[in-house]
Amino acid sequence: MFWKNLKRGKLNLISIISEMLSYPFMVKAIVVGLLISISSALLGITLVLKRYAMIGVGLSNVSFAALSIAISFDISPMEFSMPIVIVAGIILLKYGEKYNISSDTAIALLSCVSVSIGVTFTAVTKGLNVDVCNYLFGSILIMKRSDMYISFVLGIVVLISYILLYNKIYTITIDEDFAKASGVNVNLYNTLVTILISVTIVIGMKFMGSMLISCLIIFPAMTSMRIFKSYKIVVISSVIISVMALFIGITLSYIFSTPTGASVVLVNLVLFILSCIVRRFISE
Repeated sequence: MFWKNLKRGKLNLISIISEMLSYPFMVKAIVVGLLISISSALLGITLVLKRYAMIGVGLSNVSFAALSIAISFDISPMEFSMPIVIVAGIILLKYGEKYNISSDTAIALLSCVSVSIGVTFTAVTKGLNVDVCNYLFGSILIMKRSDMYISFVLGIVVLISYILLYNKIYTITIDEDFAKASGVNVNLYNTLVTILISVTIVIGMKFMGSMLISCLIIFPAMTSMRIFKSYKIVVISSVIISVMALFIGITLSYIFSTPTGASVVLVNLVLFILSCIVRRFISE
């Protein structure tokens, strides 16, 4: 239908958006997606500036292993994955430093082991079925009402926590040594940030997919930092970029019937490329 209307010149973006918003499940999914995208953008700034962006990829792979086990034993993936991903994040943070293992090495090891566990459980139980694929690459259609409510509540908790901890997060992000000298409990706040990131990854599994949720954490921050230098402006612009990419991605997903997560990531990629072009013109 879309392609026929496009050839006839009858494509009306406003009518498409109106039609999309006429479905209650789409509206709820967009609201949940907004919370996930805002949380991801805010936390992504800290990860990118601390050169710890790959932890998002590592924890995404852990979530894949957890959801594979959960699906194999008919357990709720979100409830099962949440504590596992949080514990994995804390282990990466704590024991990597304790045993003098670099962050990228620790993340690589965890990712390899997690993917291996996920693939093994998937292969020996139910195979790569629709449920697994939906969790891997994201699908609005598999989001139950209960999942949306849980995601909504947890998304609000993450946002409120970030707002309350903003000054401390800013301090440990910009200068960790200064934060320690100022009496800030750096280990505590790094742990809290890790927990917030873990929660964001888990609640974003169904919407973005476990393989793609890390992109939602990294891309907006990188795109914003290509143009802006002020921390506050980067925070604000990252949120705007993330929300804009989300809505455009969902709209394209609705029009072309493509996976939601992949559509959002591709929009983020386009925005990142545009930011690189803008930066080049600004620098000249």
